[in-house]
Amino acid sequence: MQSDRHLSNSNHHAGKRPSDSLNPPAPLLPADTEDSQLTLSLKHYLKQQDIEQIWEAYRFGEAAHRGQMRKSGEPYITHPVSVAIILSRLHLDTPTIIAALLHDVVEDTGITKEQVAEKFGAQVAELVDGLSKLDKIEFQSATEAQAENFRKMLLAMSQDVRVILVKLADRLHNMQTLDVMKPEKRRRIARETLEIYAPIANRLGLNEIYQELEDLSFKNHYPMRYGVLSKAILAARGNRKEVVGKILDAVKDRLAEMKIDAEVYGREKHLYSIYKKMTGKTIAFSQIYDIYGFRVVVKDLPACYAALGVLHGLYKPIPGKFKDYIAIPKANGYQSLHTTLFGPFGTPIEIQIRSQEMHNIADAGVAAHWLYKTTDAHFTAMQQQTHQWLQRLLEIQSESADSLEFLEHLKVDLFPDEVYVFTPKGKILALPKGATAVDFAYAVHTDIGNRCVAVKINQELAPLRSELRNGDHVEIITAAHAHPNSAWLNYVVSGKARAHIRHFLKSLQSNESAELGERMLNKALLALHTDASKISDTQWQKLLRDYGAKNKQEILTDIGLGKRLNVMVAHQLMAMGEEHGERHAKQPNKPLGTITIRGSEGMAVQFAQCCRPIPGDPILGFINKDKGLVIHTHDCPSIRKFRVDPEKWLDVEWDPDTKRLFKVNLKLATANKPGMLAKIAAEIAQANSNIDHISMEESDNSAYTNIMFTVQIENRVHLAELMRKLRRIPEVVRINRVKGSGAEQRAQ
Repeated sequence: MQSDRHLSNSNHHAGKRPSDSLNPPAPLLPADTEDSQLTLSLKHYLKQQDIEQIWEAYRFGEAAHRGQMRKSGEPYITHPVSVAIILSRLHLDTPTIIAALLHDVVEDTGITKEQVAEKFGAQVAELVDGLSKLDKIEFQSATEAQAENFRKMLLAMSQDVRVILVKLADRLHNMQTLDVMKPEKRRRIARETLEIYAPIANRLGLNEIYQELEDLSFKNHYPMRYGVLSKAILAARGNRKEVVGKILDAVKDRLAEMKIDAEVYGREKHLYSIYKKMTGKTIAFSQIYDIYGFRVVVKDLPACYAALGVLHGLYKPIPGKFKDYIAIPKANGYQSLHTTLFGPFGTPIEIQIRSQEMHNIADAGVAAHWLYKTTDAHFTAMQQQTHQWLQRLLEIQSESADSLEFLEHLKVDLFPDEVYVFTPKGKILALPKGATAVDFAYAVHTDIGNRCVAVKINQELAPLRSELRNGDHVEIITAAHAHPNSAWLNYVVSGKARAHIRHFLKSLQSNESAELGERMLNKALLALHTDASKISDTQWQKLLRDYGAKNKQEILTDIGLGKRLNVMVAHQLMAMGEEHGERHAKQPNKPLGTITIRGSEGMAVQFAQCCRPIPGDPILGFINKDKGLVIHTHDCPSIRKFRVDPEKWLDVEWDPDTKRLFKVNLKLATANKPGMLAKIAAEIAQANSNIDHISMEESDNSAYTNIMFTVQIENRVHLAELMRKLRRIPEVVRINRVKGSGAEQRAQ
């Protein structure tokens, strides 16, 4: 969230009409004069007493920044004034304009938040604080610092959306004045703007700011491509001027003929949207016909649909190219009718039809609340949608382990393309493009997402990974004891779903690891002839202080994850007792007891993929940092080199009553005949086993072939019964249980 304060002013980027830009000229006059650009802009909507308060803030900020210069050589105060001018064009209120003028004083000068509050009120101070960087906190990397800055800014935004409006104006002016920076820094700032700031502006419906941020980022990140495309558009503008003029006249005349009062004008697509279309569809510039679009602004909603009918009568509509964003508004509140028509000379014409109020919202988004004072119900609905999105950000950050993870989830959640689906009660939900049934479940409610087991899409059962399409009716089926699956992370696309799944899995692993760690510690204490119940709270508190741990659970979790040795913790607990005069008989050299593996430990105990141990196999436990306790068979080839380090091994044994199914790899050599796979699968099913995976060798017209099965079984006895059944099939000539990797296989 750098303010990039040493930037210089630059001209408008090529291909952008000055009237479309929020870029203010360099403020030559002091901002507190009657003829300054800021004052002239404020006079349109503020009272004189408010303007005088803003002048006072300008003088305060100018004094604080005095002596600080931008790289262009201008006084630094020209930057906050320019930000305030951009916001005044959106008719933002007095506290927001003051916050814009002071947004860098806490960060870059000796002024404190308390001084700002005393002078201009708590509201302004909170806005300024939300925009200030976290300079006093030590971070491991610039990336981590940047992520934490975004996190703080977005949390402040969730309390007051004006924080992000000031930040977007700040970023816009910095992008407009980026020319004096080194190319490498320009590219970094441009990339950050494309990934975070432009999507946020789009999500808040700030269309002008969004488009200008994208074009400026394009110019600075890909200057060569920007230059080539700008020249191509200038050339095309001249070539197509006559065609555009004819279409514009025809549309105006037909609407007037049908007594529809409308403003009609042509608009040129912004550069970056043309570039995205070229790269997304892999087409040349000459193949893009809708560089020019047309916008029809009418007085009210019924007139929108009337105008649509008239235009469909004038030119034939292209099937599948009509979108009704009035009936189903975009998530940022945008409403319009979009249609594409076959124009004269076979040229496709893209037309947007909207009412004046819809047009106001399309340009100003959430800022329309300040720009157009109205009681229109749609503004209220849009504010509710924005509030829900901000609350979702709060929810995501509370589930994220750190700032980098939060930033990752935020980027995922800022997809501009959306699909609109219906709940069973007919409510419309907007989801990111590519969203699955699991994303939908979490969008409805976190508990629905955590407990979902199946989905009905348009009244038909479908897998949870099914991708949703516009207009789908979606119904989630839940089960009381269901919980998130780590495989869901492979296909969910929304930030909320990803954050909740990760949080659940981390909590689950922590709880399971703590339970395993407690059992491991108890065994270590028993080896020292001490019962766990004899360890006092005083001993635990002393150990927590020594380790710098928050609680007992944290230490037990570390033991379960292999980050701490149970033997060492046991010895230290005993030592704490001796310091406090507590006597425990101990025999340090007595071997540790055996850990019982129940098979229900979940993520705390991992069963090695190399040997796939099952109940009945002789096993060893290997303590692996971060993975916890990993179970191998005694004769697993992959552990031979690790067995020299006895401290990493634990004696483990199977609980007689295990509660889960285990996977085993089997290799069968069979006659290469039709129907063999079905015959083998039937025998596996009769043995009450389930096939998890099948692979076959590529056919070479040999009389025999190898088939690899991964099957689910209960224990070694169950496996023996299954293999006996398979051996009875006359065409099966050999059957092996595969352990290890590659050719390391042993017949049972």
